[in-house]
Amino acid sequence: MKYNFCHDTTLRVRYGETDQMGYCYYGFYAQYFEVGRVETMRSLGMTYKKLEEEGVMLPVSEYHVKYKHPAYYDDELTIRTYISEINGARIMFSYELRNDSEKVIATAETTLVFVNKDTMRPIPAPENFLNLISPYTYEG
Repeated sequence: MKYNFCHDTTLRVRYGETDQMGYCYYGFYAQYFEVGRVETMRSLGMTYKKLEEEGVMLPVSEYHVKYKHPAYYDDELTIRTYISEINGARIMFSYELRNDSEKVIATAETTLVFVNKDTMRPIPAPENFLNLISPYTYEG
């Protein structure tokens, strides 16, 4: 099923996240996208903590990123996170990372899999989560 749900999260590049050139180290971008993903789920009404309490884990199975421009120390970044599709046990997120000048500095996509916490086997997306996102369904 396709969805059109979007949420913005902001954060600031910390000094310890930069290299000697003053650029934000590329390895931190995955953490930024995780912050965006967690806050997007929270804004929808479902937290990772609640999923785990219900016996569901959500590991990343795929991660693709395109770096376009560097981020620098003290830049305020906006992580625009989209929930674009849920297909069985898989949920797909896409991201735009923008600096305070609205320049897109990176884009990314992740696929996560709903799994049973005890067996670590894939399971369908929980019904309560599907109910929360159902108003954002579209045909596409």
